[in-house]
Amino acid sequence: MTTHVSIAAIENAVRELAAWLARVARMVAPPVLRIALAVPFFKSGLTKWDGFLSLSPAAEFLFEDEFKLHIFGQAYDFPLPTAVAYLDSIAEIVLPVLLVLGLATRFSALALLVMTGVIQLVVPEGWANFHLPWAGLALALIALGPGALSLDHWFERLPRPWKQGGA
Repeated sequence: MTTHVSIAAIENAVRELAAWLARVARMVAPPVLRIALAVPFFKSGLTKWDGFLSLSPAAEFLFEDEFKLHIFGQAYDFPLPTAVAYLDSIAEIVLPVLLVLGLATRFSALALLVMTGVIQLVVPEGWANFHLPWAGLALALIALGPGALSLDHWFERLPRPWKQGGA
């Protein structure tokens, strides 16, 4: 007895497989993107602290003496380098944690995209290996959102009685 498989049956199976893959990817991709963007920033942030709210002297030194903004062929010092060092160091810890939790995801991704732009001005040669992938991850998260495996998604599903109709 020979089994005859029609082209239509194969096409249907391929469509079903593709639909299943898309459903899995919609579930898995956002947390993977969030973690991939969070890791390099968090690791960098850890190097800038000597203890709780104690910025390392090395971090202050970097922003005061080493890091320069390269704009139109000129190198400029950071304005208020100690304040910028604190803001950067706090952001490199807080924003990745928010991303991993999927809390304020689009805001966190946008803030890291802005940081990536500033980092590009400081280290212009890093665009291909670091800054472009980070920017791509941030833009993907801004576009796609946090995904179903996130606190943002969970909070969005909570009832809001202050809205008309409770929806």
